[in-house]
Amino acid sequence: MLDHLLQQRLRVRESRRQSADMNAACPVRDVLDRVGDKWSVLIVLTLAAGPLRFGELRRRIGDISQRMLTETLRNLQRDGMLSRTVFPSTPPAVEYALTGLGRSLLGPISALSGWAEENHATIRAARAGFDTNAMAGAMGAADKPGVASVQRSIEIQGKID
Repeated sequence: MLDHLLQQRLRVRESRRQSADMNAACPVRDVLDRVGDKWSVLIVLTLAAGPLRFGELRRRIGDISQRMLTETLRNLQRDGMLSRTVFPSTPPAVEYALTGLGRSLLGPISALSGWAEENHATIRAARAGFDTNAMAGAMGAADKPGVASVQRSIEIQGKID
């Protein structure tokens, strides 16, 4: 049993290493893993107005935990997107600011943000339609097992061809 757990842990570790190697070899994946998550985007947008201390940054973002904010700030600092300045005081004051690299991300993020605002209603309507169809399909499938999934596969195949 212990041997099995050890082997499983080694497989997970190897899988993570391979994933990290793939990210390092693919610049797009490597960068999007960082700047594509919601907290990084919100932090960069929040710091666009200027440097902020940790507590103020957390208040402005609102629904982020202290742990997640700390982790995301550390990752953004590691990637050169922001700087962390510690001021000698009691308790020490820490301020975060965008670097030049972080500011260069504002244009693409603003474009994506604008696109999201323009298309939000359309996306929500598409989701509602999808959910309604999925629910109807599930209801029909309960009466006739397998029929709804076959019908859906035929519909999808027809759209692909």
